[in-house]
Amino acid sequence: MFEKILIANRGEIALRVIRACREMGIRSVAVHSTADSDAMHVRMADEAICIGPASSTDSYLSMPAIISACEVTGAQAIHPGYGFLSENAAFVQMLEDHDLTFIGPSAAHIRMMGDKITAKETALALGIPVVPGSEGGVPDLDTARAAAGDMGYPVIIKATAGGGGRGMKVANTEAELENAFRTARSEAKSAFGNDEVYIEKYLQRPRHIEVQVFGDGKGNAVHLGERDCSLQRRHQKVFEEAPSPSITAEQRARIGGICADAVAKMGYSGAGTIEFLFEDGEFYFIEMNTRLQVEHPVTEAIFGVDLVREQIRVAEGLPLSFTQDDLVINGHAIEVRINAEKLPNFAPCPGKVNTFHAPGGLGVRMDSALYGGYRIPPYYDSLIGKLIVHGRDRPEALQRLRRALGELIIDGIDTTVPLFFELLDAPDVQSGDYNIHWLEKFLDRTLKA
Repeated sequence: MFEKILIANRGEIALRVIRACREMGIRSVAVHSTADSDAMHVRMADEAICIGPASSTDSYLSMPAIISACEVTGAQAIHPGYGFLSENAAFVQMLEDHDLTFIGPSAAHIRMMGDKITAKETALALGIPVVPGSEGGVPDLDTARAAAGDMGYPVIIKATAGGGGRGMKVANTEAELENAFRTARSEAKSAFGNDEVYIEKYLQRPRHIEVQVFGDGKGNAVHLGERDCSLQRRHQKVFEEAPSPSITAEQRARIGGICADAVAKMGYSGAGTIEFLFEDGEFYFIEMNTRLQVEHPVTEAIFGVDLVREQIRVAEGLPLSFTQDDLVINGHAIEVRINAEKLPNFAPCPGKVNTFHAPGGLGVRMDSALYGGYRIPPYYDSLIGKLIVHGRDRPEALQRLRRALGELIIDGIDTTVPLFFELLDAPDVQSGDYNIHWLEKFLDRTLKA
């Protein structure tokens, strides 16, 4: 059993891990930059240690600083949260070299799924359905034209090392291909230091469906249903729910079984998410995230499990605490991501929070590191909270979300809360009839009108 875990992250996810550690009787160590010395995760942890200046490059992304913090505090394991170093294979390898446990999958699995082309090839070999696309990277425009001609327009060009919507461009016709190809490569080079791209068929009205999986590293794995993350802005998720209003029980069992079987064959350890585009009853693999997801609370709500606790147990070498038969969906859950941003342009809005009041009551969970008087620093992601609601069914969850949003008080800064009131009034959201392009069109039509 671990006696002390260092959390290589900040904000609400650091608090989330601290809470799991406390319930398991494990001491927690918070790391922080100089800009986060007054952050809530620093106050809540059993110990805290400064690892560098405000810049994330010199603090939360500094591998030597984090390893030194482990040595100073005597932490035996590191939980990476999400973002920062959570999917960095070199970091995991470095921890292994220092006899420290990474609470997550192996460096080999992170590396395998971190490259989009290798991930797609692996998915194919494991029987996971994939989007039609090029075989490997596309080195030049002539190859791109040939690949696009074979699969038919529209197509999407993606960075092989991409993420977060960067290095992704759509070409609806051959005339648009050259500019899309060159722009995608340029963005990929700038964002990831790697300009390799590949091409896939661009689906017209897909939903974004992701399957939560969990493996014990010994060939055993389960799936915990799906989450629908189709309401997105610039490929960034805004509103997530589980189960999906568009998936039948039969479809859930089929794709979940395929994913769990694949994870078992890989010998994968820990939490992972296999993401798909879903259109006309068919699933098409996008990528696998080898970490805990921001939206994991909706899965916890409908299954009544603690995914962070399970991550820690598996990292200790223990078997999964539940079987597939134990996992029965109960009700419906929704999460909205609340950002410190000013509408309608979503400009970052750091600053002092004068008053913070979290909503409560039956079926309401607020994951946030805010408090009254806290000053949100301008150096990091603008996510400041996640509001999660759970109801007996989807209509009840939607109504509970409206009530909870009405109770939430964040005074002193602008946030994206008004957007969610707008979404709750939209007939398509009420009925669950939306796809990954819906929100962009909605924003153009309403908030920017």
